[in-house]
Amino acid sequence: MNSFIFTSESVSEGHSDKVCDQISDSILDALLKEDPNSRAAIETVVTPQRVFVFGEVKTPTVLKPEQIDHVIRKKIREIGYEEPSFDWRTVKIEINLRTQSSDIARGVETKGAGDQGIMFGYASQENEALMPTPLYLSHKFMRLLAEDRKKGLLPQLRPDGKCQFSIKYCDHKPIGTSAIVVSLQHQEELTLTALKDLIRPYVERILPEGWFCGEESFFVNPTGRFVIGGPESDTGLTGRKIIVDTYGGMAPHGGGAFSGKDPTKVDRSAAYMARYMAKNIVAAGLAMRCTLQLSYAIGRADPTSFYINTHGTGLVSDERLAIALRELLDLTPWGIQETLLLRQPIYARTAVYGHFGRAVESDGGFSWERVDLAEELKKIIFNS
Repeated sequence: MNSFIFTSESVSEGHSDKVCDQISDSILDALLKEDPNSRAAIETVVTPQRVFVFGEVKTPTVLKPEQIDHVIRKKIREIGYEEPSFDWRTVKIEINLRTQSSDIARGVETKGAGDQGIMFGYASQENEALMPTPLYLSHKFMRLLAEDRKKGLLPQLRPDGKCQFSIKYCDHKPIGTSAIVVSLQHQEELTLTALKDLIRPYVERILPEGWFCGEESFFVNPTGRFVIGGPESDTGLTGRKIIVDTYGGMAPHGGGAFSGKDPTKVDRSAAYMARYMAKNIVAAGLAMRCTLQLSYAIGRADPTSFYINTHGTGLVSDERLAIALRELLDLTPWGIQETLLLRQPIYARTAVYGHFGRAVESDGGFSWERVDLAEELKKIIFNS
């Protein structure tokens, strides 16, 4: 269909699953600060007044339990949980990290992939971030609310929440919203009408003129009440928001989660590389949209497959683009880590509001969002 409606969602940093993602990645960052070659696969579970951390690491003694405990409490405090059901000061924390399996380690130590799997990257000319518009707007909205809540400008709101933006497309171009759904945890005394009035300016702030769906399709806390939230309401688990993390359902997903995994895990690093390549193809003007897939076998360095689809929008064949990218880039796990500078403590910031479509940061954060390959890619394509 050339004309359609597509919906994506974002969740706040206080959502139970996102609390877990942030804790797992904060521990990963702490490990990488101590040892840039740390390997980890960390899973977190949260429930009322309890945090459980499980998983495998290269060297469990790199961090003492009290250091990990401090990392967890600091992150919960930053999110904003200071309530009887989940309080950073009194929450009970159980840590159970063990040594990575030697059968996995042997493949990584020869610079092969830390697991088998398939990974996707995607980019589109829809907006400045080259991301699907429904997800781009959803993340932007939730992030603005969180920033102002933490500044004390929205004291009526609590940490948990989520939203959905339904975007109307005509000839594959976004032209407006058909519905907006927002569910936000709030103080008990706040009325639904007051909440809607409170957040409407944030919706208007991020939408182009004329894009608002109208009051009849602007749904805020549809059940009428959202006071009980976070771990008191729902148990959280690392890796349950993989579509929120990537492209909002607009592109395929390989199935692997990101948070808590070091860059030897191609679930994470190869997905970042796939985005890097797809984004540079679109940024170079070589296609309006691009979906890219990589696949790997555990212990093997080179990808087992490499697929590009520009959905009929490419200036040259998809095969030519694939050849050019293979000339430019080392797609082994080790090469990906080197190209994207991934053995650094840059992961906790990725665990909320999306791993893609973010601004490149001076310390190497979101390096996969660079478009530094665009010009060189065009030279190879048009001079060959």
